[in-house]
Amino acid sequence: MVNQAFTGILIFEFMLCNFAGAAEVMLVDIVAEGSSGIEYARQASERNAIVEQFQMAPVYTLNDVAITPMKPKGAPGTALFDYDRDGDIDIFVSNGPGTANSLFDNQLTETGITSFIDRGIDAGVSADEQDSSGVCVGDTDNDGDQDILILGSCENPRFFENNGDGSFSERTQNAGISSDGMCSASCSMGDVNGDGLIDIVIANTYTSWDDQLALLVEPFALNQHNQLFINQGDNRFVDRSLESGIMDLVGLGDAEDGLPTLTWAIALVDIDMDGDVDLIQADDQSAIPNAAHGGVDRGVIRLLLNDGTGQFTDNTRLLGLDKVGTWMGLSFGDFDCNGYLDIFATNFGDYTGQLLPTPTELGQLTSRWFLQSSEGSFNDPGVGVDVASVYGWGTSILDIDNDGDQDIVYHGGSDIGPFVDMSNAGVILVNEECTAQYTYNAEISSATNHAYRNVQGTAVGDLDNNGFEDIVTVASFVTPDGVVTNNYPEIFGSPFDDAKFVWIFDPVSDTEWVYNGTELQQGNLSVEMNQGNENGFITVRLIGGKDLIEDAKVNRDGVGAAISFKPENGHTVSQPVLAGSSYASQDSQKLVFGLGESSEGTLEVLWPGGIRNRLYHVNSGDNVVFPEIPCDLERENSFVKYKECVRRSLKMAETNGLVQSREKKKFFRSAVQAYREKHQHNDG
Repeated sequence: MVNQAFTGILIFEFMLCNFAGAAEVMLVDIVAEGSSGIEYARQASERNAIVEQFQMAPVYTLNDVAITPMKPKGAPGTALFDYDRDGDIDIFVSNGPGTANSLFDNQLTETGITSFIDRGIDAGVSADEQDSSGVCVGDTDNDGDQDILILGSCENPRFFENNGDGSFSERTQNAGISSDGMCSASCSMGDVNGDGLIDIVIANTYTSWDDQLALLVEPFALNQHNQLFINQGDNRFVDRSLESGIMDLVGLGDAEDGLPTLTWAIALVDIDMDGDVDLIQADDQSAIPNAAHGGVDRGVIRLLLNDGTGQFTDNTRLLGLDKVGTWMGLSFGDFDCNGYLDIFATNFGDYTGQLLPTPTELGQLTSRWFLQSSEGSFNDPGVGVDVASVYGWGTSILDIDNDGDQDIVYHGGSDIGPFVDMSNAGVILVNEECTAQYTYNAEISSATNHAYRNVQGTAVGDLDNNGFEDIVTVASFVTPDGVVTNNYPEIFGSPFDDAKFVWIFDPVSDTEWVYNGTELQQGNLSVEMNQGNENGFITVRLIGGKDLIEDAKVNRDGVGAAISFKPENGHTVSQPVLAGSSYASQDSQKLVFGLGESSEGTLEVLWPGGIRNRLYHVNSGDNVVFPEIPCDLERENSFVKYKECVRRSLKMAETNGLVQSREKKKFFRSAVQAYREKHQHNDG
């Protein structure tokens, strides 16, 4: 149960200074307030029985830590998407064995109020016999609705095809997606070979979550390779992990290259913005000594570049991402507004790391951002005045105050055997005028009291259609009221220096503990609604035109595209359209861009395949549905041919219901203007 001081309406006010149109923004947790209709309690995994056996033993020893289960209370994820196509965003949350997964149907369209009804069982995605973990969603068959892949911790994933009527049918056996019982954590979708069908990657960890030997003792032998499944059409997939190159990992060492690492988060994202999706994975060093201490560097943010055909090459070291850490979550945006996509990755936390058996230096376990240069390499600028960071799992990018730059949210916590980490109260890092100089805002983050919640999955999306993104988090367990919290021994001069942890087994010596009776409670769901301010916004949803528009090649969701928006007199901000990242979770694919005090701006889409479309004079408050226009303004030398291509494509888009007549004219005028600006062409 969450501390009673926070069981009423959780309203948090904060002032963001030095931003255009800075104004108060309030977040309200409608689950804690009681008006959401959401009831969710995470069922523990079966491996929790092993923990209960340790609790009954007279003493818990240091040797027992390595054979204590990983995530015994479960590893829940969440995904935000409009499953019933009624115009509002719904919430999927995974649950444990014997308990149905939840699919919370947003009632905004029906009632005008953001409240939810759990349709998980009725919709056919309950999968209650599965210990469900990560989730990703996407329109894998290009029929206009989104299908669901639900992972299991150490069991095969389950694939559910959307029937288009608010229900799903399980197609696991026919889909051909199998992990052979591997312990999967996260998944992501994207079109890796440019055929207009989205494919699936799965992040795998190690052989059994019944122990933590792969985290504490064995660097490679227990790990499991990630998997890539290529879409063959009709929701049938073929495993191409070996042929694709995603298993050919380098930089581990002469004897270790090609061995599997331990991956918690994975994403298919066009990180170099060349028109095809690349693969990025968050690998875990954990307590395995790194090369500087006589071990091996296995835990890095690994980047495998796509050649456009679905063949991947590991460029991690070449591009400067070989920084060792216990990486666990991923999110992406253009933090410094230079036109290139950057990476934020969550880590174990400098405070929690003090209790690891291996030595670490300040910064090695810090959640941090990596900025991409024009040459494609990444720079680690450090975390500035925040100095250190806390434990992180899920993470998302959002412009929380719509001032025109991207902010960061991340959550986390862990049950680490004798103690529970409570260091992360919910971190929101605020960007300073597109400089990527992020600072922690204590008023926002500490007031939410997420420290009592062991948050795993995090996702963002505009649930009430007010133009400001909301934050959804799911916890595997909740630490009860009244427990005695402890400060971590070392402080760093950081705003996180009050980070806490709780003994579940009280120490009786340096290597022995005794269970103190603390009972961790079932995990819960938090839905924090952003009440907004006076700053402007636009929303954007992409529609790929494969099979609907002549020469169109993009999947129906536009997954893999990168959207850029420049408010009038503001900075250009870019963000990718993803189908799974964070940790075990997925943000809404309907993106929100802030305008600050501007009244309009220019929108540009880089589609998979490399074609760019532009839309001018997008007004504050516009909800843009942007169809693929497969006409290349950069490569087509004939203005007449280009105009005819645009005219024909938009007519087909209108015929298929992708745009209305008024929007069609605006897209046409913008396409002509974009061509003229590119080629300085003045002919009619």
